[in-house]
Amino acid sequence: EKNPILDARLPDGSRVHAIIPPGARRGTCLTIRRVRFGGLTLDQLISFGSLSEAAREFLEICVRLHKNIIISGGTGTGKTSLLGAVSQAVPEGERIVVIEDTSEIKLNQEHCIYLEVQRGNDRGEGALTIRDLFVSSLRMRPDRIIVGEVRGEEKIDMLQDMNTGHEGSLCTLHSNSTRDAIARLETMVLMSGLDMPVVAIRKQISSAFDLIVHMARLEDGSRKITRIA
Repeated sequence: EKNPILDARLPDGSRVHAIIPPGARRGTCLTIRRVRFGGLTLDQLISFGSLSEAAREFLEICVRLHKNIIISGGTGTGKTSLLGAVSQAVPEGERIVVIEDTSEIKLNQEHCIYLEVQRGNDRGEGALTIRDLFVSSLRMRPDRIIVGEVRGEEKIDMLQDMNTGHEGSLCTLHSNSTRDAIARLETMVLMSGLDMPVVAIRKQISSAFDLIVHMARLEDGSRKITRIA
C-alpha cells in the first residue's frame, strides 16, 4: 500500500515497471522493456534504415569535435538507442560519466562511470536525483557527460556548465520536433523558478547546444532520424 508502483531492473538489464490495484483498475499490470546487450551500433541503425551514411559520418565528426548534442523525440522513438550508438564515437581514453534515471546505456570505452537515480526510503531519505548526480559528476573531472534523459531542474546546471567550457555532452529530451525541443528547454528553465527573462534563457540554450537530432516513429513502426538541426 505504501509503494503501489515499482520501477526495477532485471539481472539482464531489462527495465520493469509494475503497478497494483487500485492504481491498476483491472488487476496488476507488469511491463518489461527488454534491452539489447551492448546496445545498438551506428552500422546496425544504418542497416535498419534509421539513418544514412552521410548522417552517420556527420554525427561521428560532431562527437569527435566535442559538440554538445540533444537527441529529441517522442516516447519509444529510439532516443536512448541512438544516444548509446552515437556515444561509441567518443575516442578511447576520454573519461565519460553516464547519468540515467534507470541504467540502460553500456559503452565500450574503458573510462566510464555509470550513475543512477536512487529513490528515497519510506521517510524520503537517501534519494538521489539526476540534478544531484549531475552536480556530483562535475567533481569527477569528466571529459564528457552523458545524461539519459533531461526532465527538470538539472537543465539549469547543464546550461551553466556547457556555457563555461564543458563540451562534448550528450542528452535526450522528449519533444515532437527540433523546434519543440527548444521550447521544452525554455519551459523547464522557467518552471524551475529561475528569475531570468526568456531572451536570456534562449541565449543560454543557443550557446550551450550545437546540434539537435530528432527521432520519430513512423506509421509502419520504423524509427528514423527525421531531422538534424
